[in-house]
Amino acid sequence: MRPTAINQRLLRGQTPSYERLQARLAEDRDAKPSTPVAVHCGWGRLLIGHTFAYTEKLVTELISEEPGERDIALYVSAPHQVLAYAPQQLFLDPSDTLRLWFSDYRPARRGFRGYRIRRAQNDADWQAINCLYQARGMQPIVPEKLTPHEQGGPTYWLAEDEDSGNIIGSVMGLNHQRAYRDPENGSSLWCLAVDPQCSRPGVGEVLVRHLIEHYQSRGLSHLDLSVLHDNKQAKRLYAKLGFRELQTFSIKRKNGINQTLFLGPGPHSEMNPYARIIVDEALRRGIEVQVDDAEAGLFTLNHGGRRIRCRESLTDLTSAVSMTLCQDKRLTHRALSRAGLCLPDQRLAASAEDNATFLKKHGRVVVKPVDGEQGQGVAVDLRTPGEVHDAIERAKPFDERVILESFHEGLDLRIVVIGFEVVAAAIRRPAEVIGDGLHSIGDLIDAQSRRRQAATAGESRIPKDAETLRTLQSAGFDYDSVLPTGQRLAVRKTANLHTGGSLEDVTDTLHPVLADAARRAARALDIPVVGLDLLVPAADQPEYVFIEANERAGLANHEPQPTAERFVDLLFPLSQVVS
Repeated sequence: MRPTAINQRLLRGQTPSYERLQARLAEDRDAKPSTPVAVHCGWGRLLIGHTFAYTEKLVTELISEEPGERDIALYVSAPHQVLAYAPQQLFLDPSDTLRLWFSDYRPARRGFRGYRIRRAQNDADWQAINCLYQARGMQPIVPEKLTPHEQGGPTYWLAEDEDSGNIIGSVMGLNHQRAYRDPENGSSLWCLAVDPQCSRPGVGEVLVRHLIEHYQSRGLSHLDLSVLHDNKQAKRLYAKLGFRELQTFSIKRKNGINQTLFLGPGPHSEMNPYARIIVDEALRRGIEVQVDDAEAGLFTLNHGGRRIRCRESLTDLTSAVSMTLCQDKRLTHRALSRAGLCLPDQRLAASAEDNATFLKKHGRVVVKPVDGEQGQGVAVDLRTPGEVHDAIERAKPFDERVILESFHEGLDLRIVVIGFEVVAAAIRRPAEVIGDGLHSIGDLIDAQSRRRQAATAGESRIPKDAETLRTLQSAGFDYDSVLPTGQRLAVRKTANLHTGGSLEDVTDTLHPVLADAARRAARALDIPVVGLDLLVPAADQPEYVFIEANERAGLANHEPQPTAERFVDLLFPLSQVVS
C-alpha cells in the first residue's frame, strides 16, 4: 500500500482530530458531490453508510451524536477505515445483520388471534411504546425528533390486544426507497419488542410478518435487520422466517448506553436483574462496584470512604433482627399486629383435626412455609381437608414449619418502601393464558414462559408443577385442553412474579391509607428497604389485609419508578450521576 499522509500518521499512532476532520471536509466540500442520509428514529439516527462519499463525514456525524441518543451507522463496507479516524470514540457493533429476500418468504400456515396490528397514531401510542421499551431496557422515543414520513422517515407499528386495548408489542420499519432511493430497493426492521407479561402467543412473529408483507406489497425486494450476536431466541425466529446473514457492518459511538458492547459484559452482567439494576445505577454515579458472587447477587459498593455490602436490595443497613422479622412469617404477623395493622388469622399447621377445624372456621385457607420466598410452597384458596393436607406436604420441603392463614379475596398489591418512604406500588396478577382456539393450555404456558425467561434473564417462568395442575383442574381443564378464542384462564393462584405473574404500576393512584400503612409496617419491622404484600379491593381504596414482608424487594420489577435511584440515594446520599 502506498503511504499517504493519513496512513503514515496512523502508523505512528496518530489520528486526525475532530477539528482537522472538519477542516478537511471544508476543503473537499465541492470536490465530490454527495447526499449523505441520516434518518432520525426518535431514539437516534440511522446513518446510511454507503450514502456518505467521505469517510470523514461519516465519522463527524457519529461523533456529533446528541446526548441520550444512540446513532447507528449501517452498511459500512470498510469499518476499519472509519474506526481509524476515531478509535477512542467509535466501535464496531457486534450485532449480526440479517436479510430476507421476499422471493424466499412463505406466509404463515396458521393464524394468530386476539390482537390487531396498526400504526402508532397519537401521544397515547408513543407513551405505550416507551413503557414497553423501558420494560425491555430499550431507548425511549421522542416523537418530535422523528424524520417525517413524507421525507423518508420510519413507521412504527403496534400490536394491540383486542380485549384490553393494551399495546403488547411494537416494531419500526424503514422503507429504503423512500428514505434514500435505495438502488437495491430494500427495507429494514428495527426495535422489535413484545411485552414480557403478554399472554398472547406469536406477537413478535406476527409483527415481523406484517412488516414483511407490507413492504412486499409496496414492491420492495428485501427486509434487513440487526440482531445481537447472542440473542438466540430472536435468531431462531428469524431463521424460521428465512432470514440469512448479510456480510456488512455497523458502527456506533461509545457511550453509556452501548457500554457493554465495547467494554464487554463485565462481571456484573452475570447477575440477576434485581442486583444488576442497582449495580448499573451505582456505576452511573461513579461508585466503585466489587462483584463478590455474581450468581448469588452479592456485591460491595465503595464511595467517599463508605463501604456497603449488598445482596440485591438487602444491605448492611438491614439488621439481623429486622431480616428475621421478615423471614419468619409468624414474627412478621406479630410485629404488624402490634402496630395495629390489618392481618389475616394465622396458626401453625398441626394435626389433621386441628387443620380441619381452622378450615371449617374460615371456609377457605392459604398454606405457606414459615420461611419461604418467591412463592415457593404457597397454595391459596384451599377448600377441602384433602387439599390442605396435600398443600402442607408440598410446602414442607421449603420449611418443615408450615402455617395456615385465612383466605381473603382481593388484588395482590406490592408496595416498595425505601428509607421509610413509599417509592413504588404495583398490582400483581397471577399468571394467566388467553385462548386462541388453536393452541393447548400447555403450549400457551410454554410460549409465555419462554418470553418471560428471555425478558428476565431466567428469573420468571410459569412452572408446570402440581400447583399449576391443581389450578387448571379446579377450573375443569388440563394441559392438553384448548381454550376458546379470547377466554382468559389463571393458571396459578398466587401472583408471584417468579412464577409468571404480571405487574401493573399503581404508584400514582395509591390510596393515602395504604401508603401510610406501608410506612407504619416498615417502621414496625425497623427495616430501611422492604417490599410489602397486601390484599386490597383496589389500589385507590383504603381497605387492606397485610400478607407478608420481603427483605429483598425486587427493585427491577417496578421500572420506570425510580427504585434503584432511591435505593442508591439511601446508601450514598451525596453521590451524583457522572455525566
